[in-house]
Formats: sequence, structure tokens, C-alpha cells
Amino acid sequence: MTKNCTFELTSNSSTPKKNDHPAPKKNCLAKKNEAENSGVYVKVGMDGAPYLRKIDLNVYKGYKELMKALEDMFKFSVGYKGSEYVPTYEDKDGDWKLVGDVPWDMFISSCKKLRIMKGLEARGM
Repeated sequence: MTKNCTFELTSNSSTPKKNDHPAPKKNCLAKKNEAENSGVYVKVGMDGAPYLRKIDLNVYKGYKELMKALEDMFKFSVGYKGSEYVPTYEDKDGDWKLVGDVPWDMFISSCKKLRIMKGLEARGM
């Protein structure tokens, strides 16, 4: 691999010198990655909805705020027993669990994906 260096010739010497270069500027992708690293972004899907959303879990202080945001986003009401829709999540191990089964901090660190399932499909979780 070849390094690209620039040299300048001075009038006193015929030997090339390496230019002093400032630190490289970060490109747009690096800035985007930094912004995403500061948040916990997960995809959210709802059974029957033709689209996915992406949310930052760090924006919410707990399950109550998250559920309210999901209800507003997908225009449905969240419930568990006898509800038409039930919020579930995929953890780091690939297992699907009910939202609210673990403490909030543990949920944030283990949640990879959210899915709002039809209540009948979520039975037995």
C-alpha cells in the first residue's frame, strides 16, 4: 500500500520536506455514526403496517412514555390481556419477549427490534 505524501522544495535545500497537515476533517458518515452511537436506535414494526419506523430508546424515560409514543405513531391502543395488539421485542439472543418483562435499563441494553404483534400471536410468550 502506498502512502500519498506531498513535499515542498525550499530555496535553501533541494531535499523534499513533508508538509505539516492539520488533523483530517471528519466526513458526513463519521458524524452520522457518532450521532447514532449516542442513541439506542431500534426498528419498530407493526403487524399489518406496510412500513417500519426507527426510534431512539434513550428519548423515553420508561415503558409508559414508550407505549404512548408507539400508540401515537401507529394509531392503536396498547394492551396486554385481551388486546388486539401487544408490544414485543427481540433481545440480543434473538428471543422474542413481551415489552415490560424486564427492568427498563435492561430492556434498553438488550432490545434489538420492536414488533407490535396481533394479540392472538403473542399468546404463550
